[in-house]
Amino acid sequence: MDIDEVLQLADDLVFAKTGSHLDYLQQAILKGSLQNKTYSEIAEEVHLSKSHVRNVGSTLWKLLSDELGPDITKSNFRAIAKSTLSSNNISFLVGETVTVNEKVTVKNVKICPATASSPAAPQNPTTNFGLKPNYKLDLGDAPAPAIFHNRTDELTTLKQWILEENTGLIALLGLTGTGKTALAVQLVQQIQAQFDFIIWRSLATAPSLPTLQTNLIELLSCEQQTKFPSLTDYLRSYRCLLIFDDLQTIFSPCQLAGECQPGYENYGTLFKKVAETSHSSCLLLLTWEKPREIALLEGSNRPTRTLQLKGLGEQARQLLREKRLAPEENWSKLIELYQGNPLWLNIVAATIQELFSGSVSDFLSYDTLLLGDLEAVLHPHFHRLSESEKQVMSWVANQISAVELSKMPAHLQLTPPEFLKVMQSLSRRCLLERVKDGDRQLFTLQPVIREYVKNHLPN
Repeated sequence: MDIDEVLQLADDLVFAKTGSHLDYLQQAILKGSLQNKTYSEIAEEVHLSKSHVRNVGSTLWKLLSDELGPDITKSNFRAIAKSTLSSNNISFLVGETVTVNEKVTVKNVKICPATASSPAAPQNPTTNFGLKPNYKLDLGDAPAPAIFHNRTDELTTLKQWILEENTGLIALLGLTGTGKTALAVQLVQQIQAQFDFIIWRSLATAPSLPTLQTNLIELLSCEQQTKFPSLTDYLRSYRCLLIFDDLQTIFSPCQLAGECQPGYENYGTLFKKVAETSHSSCLLLLTWEKPREIALLEGSNRPTRTLQLKGLGEQARQLLREKRLAPEENWSKLIELYQGNPLWLNIVAATIQELFSGSVSDFLSYDTLLLGDLEAVLHPHFHRLSESEKQVMSWVANQISAVELSKMPAHLQLTPPEFLKVMQSLSRRCLLERVKDGDRQLFTLQPVIREYVKNHLPN
């Protein structure tokens, strides 16, 4: 019995019943049940509570029972799945139509051979969310789904930009841990049926654009009679959602933000072409720092947007509740200090459990903001800074209050235009916080960033 076959069958049944595909948690429950895992083990793998996983499982078993006939439970699902596959002789060939218990007829998805077998596009059953006929999904480079914290407003904004306003180029911007990837995964789950192709590619290894485009064109041209000469030809001919993750790796370190490394300038040309070409596709960029091309192209009347993710705010209380920290009245202070960043709060929560037996009060009694393992998370961001950026960061970190652009100190030895460029660059790296004081625009640092700068950058 093949687990992927069972997952596909279950997805077809659920879609036939509800019109919706299995989400990542439902897939994890089915896969775990086939592997004789307990709800506790499944919950640990997907980083959710056991009770929530059990509740989702109970609803799923009832849904499958309505379609397959017998009362399905977690304990008997493996045996029933094996029996169903065997008795109905389901082989899941490409495009084959099958009947399950004479109750529902489903048709398996046509899977492009390049998608199914190419080393450049591996299939990961934990991130495929249930394929649907007539479109192709390749999330081989997407990470395994993590806990998705409530980002309703951000999801609504992205869906409006992509589906209603036909925005062709979007940068999803934020520091490590803000949840860019989790938000993008959730977005794919909710809008996948609107596209002919959805492809996720990680740029963590900084592939050259010709290498990346060759891979994308091979996938997009699969089973098509015509092979177009360029990527933008496919974006015009089909509705595609392309996701480029870890975009910051193509930018030059120790330079101002968003400047492509030598040999990677053609990425900027691609972004400009995607933004200026008429099509119904979308290129979504996940990045620590804003590309210069995005800054030049975006505007209210142009199909280019930037969404910068901030912390969760008070919504992060659920995260602290799951970590069993106490007392609850101190959670708001902890969220404020760590800016509601999900990863930062997870790290500090582990420290509080380890050193303070879960007491937020004892942790906050220390005068110094503890970074601990957070330093390793922040190192890569600061290793990318230019020397002038480091100087300006040190100056801002040592100011008692927020600074204004007109108060540049003489010791920085920067001309006013250079100073403004540095401030702009730091803002595009999400390292500066904007503060409004009447009509004035001021700048400051988050507490965690300020503490890191004081510990690691020269005064």
